[in-house]
Amino acid sequence: RLLGPVRAFEWMSSGRRLTAAEAHAWGLVAEVVEADGLPERAAALAAELAALPTRGVGMTKRLFDRAPNATLEEQLDWEAQLQTAATQTADFREGVAAFLEKRPPNFTGT
Repeated sequence: RLLGPVRAFEWMSSGRRLTAAEAHAWGLVAEVVEADGLPERAAALAAELAALPTRGVGMTKRLFDRAPNATLEEQLDWEAQLQTAATQTADFREGVAAFLEKRPPNFTGT
């Protein structure tokens, strides 16, 4: 679905390997990193993800996972339900407090 039927068929039927630049340009990868910089970038990305509110990220992932098979009405309803649930978490309260206090948030996953 990311590539569209024409590009996907061309790639699959040709048997050729994509370059990293092509994979990036086609939207198959978010970024390209030199091999010698990969461990550092992976560690930095892991730290960035670990600092996020885990329940909120999980809710967002569920929304993305459902989207291809849901109607717009179903998706909007599910989003409203998850938004309501998110506001009940300690991480939501921490995010608001951190914003108001102009400091980085300290999310705990609760």
